[in-house]
Amino acid sequence: MEVFNHDLENLFKQLGLAADSQAINTFIANHHLSDDESLAQAAFWSPSQRQFLEEAMHQDADWAEHIDILDTLLRKGRS
Repeated sequence: MEVFNHDLENLFKQLGLAADSQAINTFIANHHLSDDESLAQAAFWSPSQRQFLEEAMHQDADWAEHIDILDTLLRKGRS
């Protein structure tokens, strides 16, 4: 039985992004969501990243909590 660690670092890895602390902080500093923009539909995702986010949220997968955290961070980071 495989056990996966579902945290922000591993979410970034699932999305094919650099996942060290500096890379995550840089991504959050450089990407923002408006109040009416859904995380999965943001322009900065590739089609496969968008699909992963949509499916994980729709299925209320183990990733959902960390996707919500990422959503919140991207909204707080906007100027």
